[in-house]
Amino acid sequence: MRVFWFLLGILLLPTFLQAQHKKASVGKPLFTAGGTTVNTDEFIYTYRKNHPNKQDFTEDKINEYLQLFIHFKLKVAEARFRGLDTTAKFNTEFKTYREELKKPYRAEEDALEKLVQQTYKRLTEEVRAAHILISVNADAPPADTLLAFQKTDELRKRIVAGEDFEKLAREYSQDPSAKLNGGDLGYFTAMQMVGPFEEAAFSTPVGTISPVVRSRFGYHIINVKDRRPSRGEVEVSHILLRTGGDEGALRSKAFSVHDQLRGGRSWDEVCKEFSEDKNTSEQGGKLRPFGVGALASVPEFEAMAFSLQQAGDISDPFQSSLGWHIIRLERKISLPPLKEMEASLKRRLARDERVQQSQQAQKAARKTRYQFIENNQSLEKVLAHADSSLTRANWNYMPDATLAVQKLFSVENTPYTVSQFVTYVKRKQQVSRLAPRAYLQQVYDAYTEEKIETAEEERLKRENPDFKNLLAEYREGILLFEIMEKEVWNKASEDTVGQKKFYETNKNNYQAGDRVEARYFAAADKKVITETFAKINKGDTLAPADLAKFKTTQSFRVYEKKDSKIIDGVNWVPGLSESEIDGLHYLVEIKRLVPPGTKTFNEARAQVIADYQDHLEKQWVASLRQKYPVKINKKNRKLVVAALTKK
Repeated sequence: MRVFWFLLGILLLPTFLQAQHKKASVGKPLFTAGGTTVNTDEFIYTYRKNHPNKQDFTEDKINEYLQLFIHFKLKVAEARFRGLDTTAKFNTEFKTYREELKKPYRAEEDALEKLVQQTYKRLTEEVRAAHILISVNADAPPADTLLAFQKTDELRKRIVAGEDFEKLAREYSQDPSAKLNGGDLGYFTAMQMVGPFEEAAFSTPVGTISPVVRSRFGYHIINVKDRRPSRGEVEVSHILLRTGGDEGALRSKAFSVHDQLRGGRSWDEVCKEFSEDKNTSEQGGKLRPFGVGALASVPEFEAMAFSLQQAGDISDPFQSSLGWHIIRLERKISLPPLKEMEASLKRRLARDERVQQSQQAQKAARKTRYQFIENNQSLEKVLAHADSSLTRANWNYMPDATLAVQKLFSVENTPYTVSQFVTYVKRKQQVSRLAPRAYLQQVYDAYTEEKIETAEEERLKRENPDFKNLLAEYREGILLFEIMEKEVWNKASEDTVGQKKFYETNKNNYQAGDRVEARYFAAADKKVITETFAKINKGDTLAPADLAKFKTTQSFRVYEKKDSKIIDGVNWVPGLSESEIDGLHYLVEIKRLVPPGTKTFNEARAQVIADYQDHLEKQWVASLRQKYPVKINKKNRKLVVAALTKK
């Protein structure tokens, strides 16, 4: 489900960004289905969004898509008829995506733009800083928070008075690494530290101490040691000899490997033979590009990588906590211009705590924007009735008739009464460790925010037709997924009896040509293949230890042509064959030739399930068309075709 919506989000986002400020007319009725009228503008908008290629804009393809769109609307109508849009699961999922859609509209555009500019400027620099951390949770009681602040402030006074920062960091800092590095974090750039820490580090002059800084980890004192221009990113390949055993012998081996490289032996060949990083050794040891601070746990590696100057330069062997390394520089990557990074920075910052930290201010601004007016007297009367039954989730308070109808607050002149709020509390109450009054205040804040969000959403839909369209697409997309799972996908995959009956009725569709029953083994080392070839030829059984030598093993199964390029790569005769594909060595054993004919149910099952799904869906759609008559406005369909095929 997560993957489905992730893909859907990728498909929708470009349309949203491109069409964000466009206006849309109401359109004319195109068809009615399931009691819902779909207008011409909705169809045109959807068709253009899903058909980027010019060759798709023909009358035949438009009419074909119209039928698919009608079927889509019928399925959504059935989902609504069954109440799938009223379930807790639906409401939770839809709320999640609705909030994501709102974010680009909600963020103060000028503030976000300013944050992008500031972040890019910081990305052009690298700061080296040390810190002392006194930990305290973000939700700690006030007494604990005050104690942590006082302890941090006292340490800062001692540093300003002349005591050694590194010594105090080793002794008092609650960052575990401080015992080893004296609080030194090395160099870092923007977006690598939490927001308040970054703000203080970039704002504090070199050689000075920051004020006490609060982050979600606790209180910090920051000692800014240096600042320099950004070095961008580097891309390197490496050979790793892991720590373990005789360290002297390991060092000698590292220099021996280095001598082979200096002697002209191929990097890729040496890497494949000696590197113990099995994730990269087959690809020449190439790593993803990285910037300053990305490999803080192995600073020696980062320092050496950035010290190389020209592509192709190879480092001397050097040691880190992981073992011995040799690095080859592939390329240096400068910081791209702001224009190239702007969109990605906006996306990252929209999810970052730098924006999240302004949420309270934004909420206050929204209250003003949507004319939130609170009746403090009514609120106080309700809060006074909070008791322990509320935090046990069985609050049954009933306000008297006079209080019940009193306005608690209003949003854009829409009043919300005490009675409405009490009903909301009873529906939402949960067991809580908070004090009853504090918990009721928390529920009240959530309730007011919900009503402000409703007003905000309605305004967004009025002012931004594309937001309204996307919101409808997400809602209908969730419903489509739910109803398809129930009516088609789960039925087809779980109904074994139905699958077999469908197979028997449609056997002629599951014919196979020439086939073989075969198995194969894959190894990086040809020697493993040769040894296994000899064992099987002698009739020996392969032990678990033998199988463990292979990267891949595939048991006997039946193959057709084009099922596997490994099987296709050998002669189809019983016996053993060797081959090499994409750098791997294969041993293929063909047990027998299988003549052409009808596939068994098990052989064809994947295809049967797919075909059975299509069969069930066609039957279901036919029944929906009977249940929900469809009427197409032929005149307006011609207008749609004309609009979409216009040169």
